[in-house]
Amino acid sequence: MTKPPSKLIKLFLLTIITFTIVTGCNNYSPQKSQTSKTNSVTSECRVVKHDLGQACIPLSPQRIIALDENMMEILLALDLKVVAAPEPPLTGSKRQKFTNKAKDIATLGKVAQPNLEKIVQLKPDLILGFSFGVEQNYKSLSNIAPTVAIDYVQAGWKDALVRIGEITGKSKQVQQLLDEYRQRIEVLRKKLNNKDNLKTVTVSRFYAPGGIPEFRNKFSFPVSVISEVGLSIPEKQSQINTTSDYPYVSVSLERIDLFDADILFAALDYKAEENFQKYQNSALWQKLNVVQNNQVYTVDSSYWIFGNILSANAILDDLEKYLLNNKNLKNETP
Repeated sequence: MTKPPSKLIKLFLLTIITFTIVTGCNNYSPQKSQTSKTNSVTSECRVVKHDLGQACIPLSPQRIIALDENMMEILLALDLKVVAAPEPPLTGSKRQKFTNKAKDIATLGKVAQPNLEKIVQLKPDLILGFSFGVEQNYKSLSNIAPTVAIDYVQAGWKDALVRIGEITGKSKQVQQLLDEYRQRIEVLRKKLNNKDNLKTVTVSRFYAPGGIPEFRNKFSFPVSVISEVGLSIPEKQSQINTTSDYPYVSVSLERIDLFDADILFAALDYKAEENFQKYQNSALWQKLNVVQNNQVYTVDSSYWIFGNILSANAILDDLEKYLLNNKNLKNETP
């Protein structure tokens, strides 16, 4: 007859069984919890990779923060709800130009230092911006809401529009906007080709007092738009070597001859009238052919210097306004 196990053996077996059960439960619980969490996240948002990392964004964002007015413009063009955006540091605000779409958008201060406390209070479900303006605050912003940053190249503004369309599920609307824009370009190009003394255009920018004016080159947003309708910048400007990082060239009063062209658009920043008047009063300015031919037009830098599809269409509006009905520009003889 087998002797019953001693109390010591029973205690040893009980300890082993208890340890196995507890360890098994501990190994299972976090895995189950993590699986549950992962399923919940993927069912409510979509992972998007971007320039500074990745974020899981809402499938239908309802409260978007734009970290500058160029991003705000894209979102407005796509009929997305923008709750707030910073104001530009130098140019006038696009809100004045696109009042109907932007009237209810709160202000977050200046672009360089957006008000993070106010962003928290607004409870956004998505934050969108361009890489150069997001990087320093990316960690803080990501702790508030999913944050996505994309690259920005002025002459590549259509790429930015397409990318935001992909991120927000608005690709179909982006395609429609671009199709309408191309159709408009084609019509305007044909009309401008009928002007025999319209070949070159200078796009200048005048800052508030203290800033040196500049012209925009082939890497800039406005020149990318005017080029599509068959206009070009003067040869003197094209010969100056620059890169996409510098879509402008500063012009002192002594080199004002660089502004000369068939048409000159002077894009004025906020409170730039005094600086513009200083150049207009100079004898060198008065010698420019474009001045003598009365072909200088002042425009708003808020949409002429930086922008996207809404600004591009606003520039086309100005081209139609100032060039198509211009009595000083002769129609080409058939």
